[in-house]
Amino acid sequence: MEEKTHSPIVSEMVVVGDPQSLEKKKSAILNAGPGKLQVIADFDATLTKYWVNGCPGHTSHGLLQLGNLECENKMQKLCEYYYPMKNSLTIPFEEKAKHMEDWNKKGHALLIEAGLTLDTIKRSVADAKIEFREGVVELLKLLEERGVPVLILSAGLADVIEEVLRQKLHRFPKNVKIVSNQMVFSKEGRLVSFKGKTVHILNKNEHALDMASSVCDQFGETNGQSDDNASVKTRTNVLLLGDHIGDLGMSDGLNYENQIAVGFLNDDIEKFLETYQKAFDIVYLNDAPMQGVVELVLQICPSAGH
Repeated sequence: MEEKTHSPIVSEMVVVGDPQSLEKKKSAILNAGPGKLQVIADFDATLTKYWVNGCPGHTSHGLLQLGNLECENKMQKLCEYYYPMKNSLTIPFEEKAKHMEDWNKKGHALLIEAGLTLDTIKRSVADAKIEFREGVVELLKLLEERGVPVLILSAGLADVIEEVLRQKLHRFPKNVKIVSNQMVFSKEGRLVSFKGKTVHILNKNEHALDMASSVCDQFGETNGQSDDNASVKTRTNVLLLGDHIGDLGMSDGLNYENQIAVGFLNDDIEKFLETYQKAFDIVYLNDAPMQGVVELVLQICPSAGH
């Protein structure tokens, strides 16, 4: 990555490390039009708030009320063991990736052991301490109006994220596709397994092409072509939203021309700000609202016209 030499723009809530580079990307995306744009977003602590009523908000894993004290205690111990590894700046990538995969696999096994059901998910979401950032509803509506696909790529739980969207938005936007850890339930609605490869914070890029092509296919953009990735090539500009350095890998494998990466640095600002400033085009601080991203989309997609 090239070292940024331009003077950063810093305010209480936002840091832009290289304003000139950002403006250049915005102009290129604007000129290409909304038909060339796709949004790739993390879910937990990106679309959702990090803090809720002064306390850390729930994640899509953490909100589940298992009703099994032994499994809940085991889940808490997993979090205490692996969470510091997730945020470490010194653990090598391959080693950290293995730890993250182990964390997810062990957590998923506990969910099965606890006898998680679809009804439990619905009830847990209804009771959860989870909220979207202010402006997220507006952002999703804006992107839907402009025909821009939103690809939610999460290391969380797809079925839980879908339920959060249903309960919080009261509808499921047609332009949204979720790629996350997908549960398999029995006829009785009991969790029995997980589908496919585990998605964790550091391997999201391995799912990017399949995710993007499947979403764009919903827009009828393959034009009958046999190449599953043909539709991806029509969306060569990316707006990426994440709260972790590993989220930058969500677009790896996509042959994009321009990407604006927006990072949400919610906690430990002094520790991580320099790293985030170098990695993301825009960094929002202290659990900032999504309104800045709404304004950004209005700048690069000013109308619904294609």
